[in-house]
Amino acid sequence: MPKLNGIGKSGTWRSVHRTIFILAACALLVSVATLSRSYPIRSLLVTDSFCSSHVNPENPSRNESESETTANIDSVIQKIRQEINELKNMSKESPKPSSEILLRRHSDFLADILNQIESKSKKAIHVHPLVKQSQQSEEPGDFFLTEEIRKYVKVKPNRLKKQNFMGANGTFTSIGHACFAMKKELEEYMDYDVGEICNDDWKLAQKLMVHGCDPLPRRRCFARAPRLYNQPFPITESMWKLPDDRNVRWGGYKCRNFTCLANNTTRKGFFKCADCFNLSSHEMPRWIKPAELDPETNSTAEFLIPEVLEIKPGEIRIGLDFSVGTGTFAARMREFNVTIVSATINFGAPFNEMIALRGLVPLYLTINQRLPFFDNTLDLIHTTRFLDGWIDFILLDFVLFDWDRVLRPGGLLWIDSFFCLKDDLDDYLEAFKALRYRKHKWVVVPKRDKDDDREVFFSAVLEKPARPFR
Repeated sequence: MPKLNGIGKSGTWRSVHRTIFILAACALLVSVATLSRSYPIRSLLVTDSFCSSHVNPENPSRNESESETTANIDSVIQKIRQEINELKNMSKESPKPSSEILLRRHSDFLADILNQIESKSKKAIHVHPLVKQSQQSEEPGDFFLTEEIRKYVKVKPNRLKKQNFMGANGTFTSIGHACFAMKKELEEYMDYDVGEICNDDWKLAQKLMVHGCDPLPRRRCFARAPRLYNQPFPITESMWKLPDDRNVRWGGYKCRNFTCLANNTTRKGFFKCADCFNLSSHEMPRWIKPAELDPETNSTAEFLIPEVLEIKPGEIRIGLDFSVGTGTFAARMREFNVTIVSATINFGAPFNEMIALRGLVPLYLTINQRLPFFDNTLDLIHTTRFLDGWIDFILLDFVLFDWDRVLRPGGLLWIDSFFCLKDDLDDYLEAFKALRYRKHKWVVVPKRDKDDDREVFFSAVLEKPARPFR
C-alpha cells in the first residue's frame, strides 16, 4: 500500500508539472494575442537585428514601443523558464512536495505572469500612435456606419443650454446593448430614406428584439400599412368576430388570412397557440366554463375568472396579461369591468393586430425588457402559455421580481397552466416560493395532452404582501 501511495503522489506531481507547462504556454499565447491587437503579427516575430536596421527616425515613439513589446515577451519567457528550473530543483530536493504547496506556488506564478501581460499590454495600447488613430471613440454612435443610427444614438444637447424640466442637459436616446453585437442586422433595419415609407421588415425588427436589441431605435420613416385597410368592426361586434383580412400585412406568415389561422391548417405553424384564433369553439368558453377535471387528482389547472376575482371583491381594476394569445383573457375581464393590457409578440401570426382589431390594448413587448409600468401600480398580472419549462431559472427570477415591482401590495399574481418536466418542477416552484406571497390557489396536475407523462401543469393565484417600508 505505501508503494501505491508513492506512485499516486508521483503521478500527481507529474500531472501538476504538466499542467504548469500547459498554463505557461497559454499565458504566452495570451500575451502575444493581447499585444497583437496593437501591433501587426509580423512586428512581433522579427529579430532584433532586423528591427535595428529598420529604425524609423521620423517615428521614434513607434520604434520605442516595438522594442518594448519584444522586451515584454522576453520577460514572460524568462519568467516561465525560471519557474521551470525552480520546479526541477524542488523536485530534486523533495521528490514528494505537498499538493497544497504546489498549487499555491503555481497560482502565484500564473497571477504574476497575467498581471504583467495585462499591465504591459494596456501600456502598449495607449502608447502606440496607430492604435490611437484606429481606436473606437467613446461616442456609441461611432461604432456604426449607417448615418441614421449615428444620429439617433448621439446625445442631443438642449438648445437653451439649460436643464430641461426632467433635470437633464440633453436627451440620451438608448438602444439595447445587444444591438452592438448585431451590427449588420441593425444597420439593415436603419437603412431607409428619411421621410419615405419604411421597409416591410417587422420580422427583422422582432428578430433584433428577441435577441436582446431592445429597445430598438426610433426611425424617421412612415410605417408600412396594409394596402386596403378597412375600418375595424364596431366594438359591439369585434370582440368575438374574426377581423377583416385586409387590415393585416400578411408577409412572412404561413397563413394569409384569419380563416386559415382559425382552422389551424398549418398544423401549429403559429407557434405555441394553435387554437387562439378559433374564437367561437376554443376561446369563448375559456375562464368562464369549468374545465374537465383530471380523473386521478380530481382537480384542474384552469381557474375561472369569477372565482379569482372573488378573492379580492371589487379590488381588481387594472392589470397585465403577459401571454401568447389573441386577447381573450382581456376580453373576458372587460366583462367584469377590469382593464387588461395584453403583452405579446407575433409568434408566427399577427397576434398584436388581432388584439387591437378586437378593440383591446396590445403591448408589443419581449421578455428581455423591463415592464413599462411604475412601481406598485397594477392590481393583477396573469400569464399563460408563455412562462413554461423552457425558461432559464435565473431569467425567471428577474422576470418574477420585475412583476413583483409593478404589482401593488395586495395585488394578485395568476400563474395559469405553467408546464414543465416533473424533474424540474421543484426547482421552478422554488422561484415562485421565493416571492413569499400568500397562496390562495396552488395546484399541480399531470399534463395529459400527450402520451408522454413526464410533464405537469402548475397553476397558482398568489397575493403580494404589504412589505414594510424601510
